[in-house]
Amino acid sequence: MDLLNPNCLNSLSISTNNHQRSREYRNGASNSRIRRFSTTLRRSEKFSVSNMAVSTASETAVNGGARTNRSSLAEKSSSAMELLDIERGVCVPFRKYTPETVRNKVLESRGAILSLASRGVEIVWNLGLYWSALTYDFLVGRDEEVVADRARQLRNLLCDLGPSFIKAGQVLANRPDIIREDYMSELCILQDDVPPFPNQVAFNIIEEELGRPLEAVFTKISSQTIAAASLGQVYRATLRDTGEDVAIKVQRPQIEPIIYRDLFLFRTLASFLNGISLQKLGCNAELIVDEFGEKLLEELDYTLEARNIEDFLENFKDDPTVKIPRVYRKLSGSRVLVMEWIDGIRCTDPQAIKRAGIDIGGFLTVGVSAALRQLLEFGLFHGDPHPGNIFAMRDGRIAYVDFGNVAELSQQNKQILIDAVVHAVNEDYAEMANDFTRLGFLAKGTDVSPIVPALESIWQNSSGKGLSDFNFRSVTGHFNKLVYNYPIRIPERFSLVIRSLLTQEGICFTLKPDFKFLEVAYPYVAKRLLTDPNPALRERLIQVLFKDSVFQWKRLENLIVLAKENVAKMSSNPAIQVKSISKSLQVEKKLDLTDTIKDGARLFFTDEGIRRKLLLALTEDSKLHVQELVDVYRLVESDIDMPTVAVEVVRDLPTVVRDLALSWTDSILSDR
Repeated sequence: MDLLNPNCLNSLSISTNNHQRSREYRNGASNSRIRRFSTTLRRSEKFSVSNMAVSTASETAVNGGARTNRSSLAEKSSSAMELLDIERGVCVPFRKYTPETVRNKVLESRGAILSLASRGVEIVWNLGLYWSALTYDFLVGRDEEVVADRARQLRNLLCDLGPSFIKAGQVLANRPDIIREDYMSELCILQDDVPPFPNQVAFNIIEEELGRPLEAVFTKISSQTIAAASLGQVYRATLRDTGEDVAIKVQRPQIEPIIYRDLFLFRTLASFLNGISLQKLGCNAELIVDEFGEKLLEELDYTLEARNIEDFLENFKDDPTVKIPRVYRKLSGSRVLVMEWIDGIRCTDPQAIKRAGIDIGGFLTVGVSAALRQLLEFGLFHGDPHPGNIFAMRDGRIAYVDFGNVAELSQQNKQILIDAVVHAVNEDYAEMANDFTRLGFLAKGTDVSPIVPALESIWQNSSGKGLSDFNFRSVTGHFNKLVYNYPIRIPERFSLVIRSLLTQEGICFTLKPDFKFLEVAYPYVAKRLLTDPNPALRERLIQVLFKDSVFQWKRLENLIVLAKENVAKMSSNPAIQVKSISKSLQVEKKLDLTDTIKDGARLFFTDEGIRRKLLLALTEDSKLHVQELVDVYRLVESDIDMPTVAVEVVRDLPTVVRDLALSWTDSILSDR
């Protein structure tokens, strides 16, 4: 089986260097990514398309005609997986899923053909009957009248067909590019309402994984499941050795061969639908199955979920507002996961949260900030933050559980997302449409001109209502219609991003109907643009501050005001005031613009284009804009330690002189 993607070989040393450099970058995810890469080699950050192209060329030169010995099916499957890597900007050196792996796993067992045939007949028969009912509804003209009944029938049908189809239904509940919105709403029920399997079966699996009887490890274990999902269910127990309460997640029995068999059948069926999928979504249906299969097999291995939890613990280790449960590795395995019990209030019970006297506004601010940090800072985010997976701690913190569905955004993808935000701010809808292509929503070479007016209409209709009325659900509703009418495919990781934002916004509205999601999100993004040490974000900041080569003084003032608001809200949160919080966990008390000012000074001296624009900004309309400078200084004077800034600027002076000399040399050489 092809465990190692050959196109990744030459990228490994490059990726290692990237990880080494990332240690110097103030990003909570960097250390966890280094550990993840070095211990499992299953993900590699900052992988570029050009590196992949070089790797392909070198592989061809070294291996000669080795590839020609592979079957055409293997070549097709491999290219599909490579396409996913290129599109995501992330290379997965060791993956649990490839089409060849699934095929070999299914066909190696005795009686495989008979099993596949009987399962195929079951699937085709049930789906065929359902499709016939939909066709009849359409022919007699009652298809719109019975939508609710047919959606409910589809949900029940997926439950009857087993865990693979339940998981597929959960995925479809977030894919407006594939299924209608009214069906999506019904399928959302699958995320919380799945029948459990018998306790004795679960307890037997736990004993098999532990190699000991339950009584030897636990003093007690709940007789009822705490939660049941498509792939497993959860119990509460108490450890005999320490008396600590833990959560035990147990995988459904004999689920792995069922999943592999169904994935093989899914991909076989998808091969017949490639023509329709290419026309409607601009990609092969097999690619959608590959995305689904890759995530599903990751969720099936609880050792990967344990690593996900450890990564989240590392990312939020310095954040006193977020609680991540620790993992008991010695008691966990591929089918059983033992975690710290979270003694909080589920967000499925908003009344209990309010009765507990928790500061709702502070809790929601913490939640939104934590979600944005996952997406834009760490690039590793919780893919299923529904109300049952989020807890309100009594001290004001937010706690996450269930890390089986975790997705990753590469550095490249994060930067493109920020580009899209910048283009939205600058009302550059043509570039926003190009961002969709770069993110994989549109096939390369697709004509984006018909999409530009639609994007403009969506954004202006939503943002025109003002910050107080803006919400992601209204934007997503318009966007769902757009993807249904154009050849747009939502990549799996971005469907998780959309679901994550929508779900958490829904929790906010449930707890506080007048909560303004963007009133917390905007200040966080503003603070990131102004203070993040990533050079790429500095470039985005410049793009925001200049529109049509004209400096936007008001935007700069708004960014500073919003950034200070974020710092004030976070530092005053009740969770930070709790005495039990470790003193090592620090939260900024004021906006630190030292690095931003230092980098700005360097740019002014070394970048002739920026210098010219800034000088024009100061003398625009034939007058000196001294008052604007004074207004900006007054906003930040209480947050800036001028002696420290002066020391930093002087310390950076040799670098500035060197860059200035190099810039001058390049200018002279280019003139010649």
